[in-house]
Amino acid sequence: MPRVKRGTKRRARRKKILERASGYYLTKSKLYRSAKESVERGLKFAYSGRKQKKRQFRSIWIVRIGAAAKLNGLSYSKFISGLKKSGVDLDRKILADLAVNDPTGFKALCNLAQSASAA
Repeated sequence: MPRVKRGTKRRARRKKILERASGYYLTKSKLYRSAKESVERGLKFAYSGRKQKKRQFRSIWIVRIGAAAKLNGLSYSKFISGLKKSGVDLDRKILADLAVNDPTGFKALCNLAQSASAA
């Protein structure tokens, strides 16, 4: 077995971890072992955070749509149900944007949804 000296590989790997840990508190940014634990933990939270972000945005959109529908005399569920019955295929992201930036367009959608749910 030949002897392996892995100076540059080891240094590069450790340097990458310590660079990711820069800004962490006390030894977590200075010592390799605790930095590695903190970085792995942070990456775990970052992964789950990317999934949570999608959920949180959807709930924000639903709240905005519900508030705008209430202003036009509809509940959120009646509004969405009416849109589905009338064949309007807009997702919640677009509907929330309309609710905030284009109240007259949203009012037209509310009227459409109300007429579809009444019929």
